[in-house]
Amino acid sequence: MIRIIGLTQKTKADATLTLSFEQRRKSRLRTALDGGEEAVLMLPRGLVLRHGDRVCTEEGLVIAVQAADEEVSEASADEPRLLARACYHLGNRHVALQIGADWLRYPSDHVLDEMLRGLGLTVSVRMLPFEPEAGAYHGDHGHEH
Repeated sequence: MIRIIGLTQKTKADATLTLSFEQRRKSRLRTALDGGEEAVLMLPRGLVLRHGDRVCTEEGLVIAVQAADEEVSEASADEPRLLARACYHLGNRHVALQIGADWLRYPSDHVLDEMLRGLGLTVSVRMLPFEPEAGAYHGDHGHEH
C-alpha cells in the first residue's frame, strides 16, 4: 500500500488522487489513487489538502491532489449586499463557504437553501469541486496562526 506522508514543492506528478473536501480535511484516510492503487494518507494533523497540491510518498512518488465533484448549493444574487448577508448568516452557522464574484457555494443543505431563498438569493444544487475559504483556524498549510 502506498503511504502518502506530506506535501512537496515538486510540480511533476507521477499520479493523481481525487478527493472530496471532507476527505481532503483528513490526516488519516484509506483511499485509492485515480489509477486504482491502494493508498493511505499519513499526513501531519491539521493539514487541509487543496486542489493542485502535490503530496509525496515514502518512496518519493509525487501525487497531484484534485478536488472531486460533489453536491454543493450555489447561491447567487445581482446585489452584492444580498451575498454579504448570506455570508454573514452562513458564517454564523460555521458553514464552510467558497466565495466567487457573484456567487457562493456550500455543502448542499435544503434548510440553508430555503433560508437563502428567503433572503432573496437564487439557489441551485450542482455537482462541482468544492474549495471553501480556508478560514483563520482550519489548519491550512503555509499559514502561521
